Formats: sequence, C-alpha cells, structure tokens
Amino acid sequence: MVDFAKIKKNAEIIGADGVHVGTVDQIEPHRIRLKKEGTAPRQNHYISVGLIADIENGTVRLSANADVAVTLED
Repeated sequence: MVDFAKIKKNAEIIGADGVHVGTVDQIEPHRIRLKKEGTAPRQNHYISVGLIADIENGTVRLSANADVAVTLED
C-alpha cells in the first residue's frame, strides 16, 4: 500500500512508461491536481490516487502510461 503522506508539492509524476506526466500542485482527498504549465489559461489536470503505484525518492510513479493517466476537469 502506498503512503500518500509521502507525496509532496512540486513532486514529479511519471507514468508506467517512464514519461513525465506533470508536477504535483495540490493533494486532494481522491486525486492530485497537477500544476498548470505554460501561460495560456487552461483546465486543471488531475490524477486519481488509485493510479499511484509507488513513491520513489520523492517521485510519484503511476501504474498507467502517461497518455491514459490524465483526465481533464474544471
């Protein structure tokens, strides 16, 4: 079982395929909000905590590939 208390703001999130997914902005009860990247206004991206496979050296590693891990929400 993953210790969610180890997830820190600004931690990198990596998909199971090793691809960078994003950076932790905020930890919510059932999801992690990613930092917005770039300067244009855009929707927030979230990762379900159910996708977290491990937290290794401060990096959040997911059980899903990067291209399927992110969902868009307001």
